[in-house]
Amino acid sequence: MCGRFVLFTTGESLLRATAELIDDPTRPTRAPHGAPPPRYNIAPTNVIPIVRFLAEETLLEPARWGLLPHWKKDLTGAPLFNARAETIAEKPSFRDAYKRGRCVIPLDGYYEWHEKKPYFVRPADGGMLWAAGLWATGLDQLSATMVTTDSVAPLDWLHHRLPRFLTREEVAPWLTGATDLLHPSPAHLVSSLVTSPADPAVGNVRNDYPELISDQVS
Repeated sequence: MCGRFVLFTTGESLLRATAELIDDPTRPTRAPHGAPPPRYNIAPTNVIPIVRFLAEETLLEPARWGLLPHWKKDLTGAPLFNARAETIAEKPSFRDAYKRGRCVIPLDGYYEWHEKKPYFVRPADGGMLWAAGLWATGLDQLSATMVTTDSVAPLDWLHHRLPRFLTREEVAPWLTGATDLLHPSPAHLVSSLVTSPADPAVGNVRNDYPELISDQVS
């Protein structure tokens, strides 16, 4: 599961990281609405950046975190911010987006709770993470959800679910409809992540400032 995350890589740095990730000179990368500001406690229903292929371009665009299927009539109900990989091909809330609405969600790290204590998870090398996602445009609003799988070692102690983080080689296949990527993230990728206790202040979504993670990324 992932219900809070961090993205402080912004502006030209995020656009450049996206272009380097896709690494396709025939497909220009654009952020038509600009890059987002740095965020340190992103929660469901917040606006997040997503990466998707549209026509011959790679777009970095703002989307509501919480999928709004095309048949959604209003914003009632719990936000669909996570989608279980095991059921997205059949579940009505996700199956159309799985077929036609793939995206990738950039993040610098995420928070997870274990025994009521928050932890911050991030790449040990200071790099970025790219999570598999789905997008839709119900209620005339671009929205997205993050795909999760069973957790794997060495993070299985933290939570039984884990975002489906993609390797660089998996990103383009995911965005173009590959159906063989619904397994947990590769072991070498998960093993490259480090976990540290997080500031309990992250429990309040109104707390969104660099000091929440300053000890972990300094």
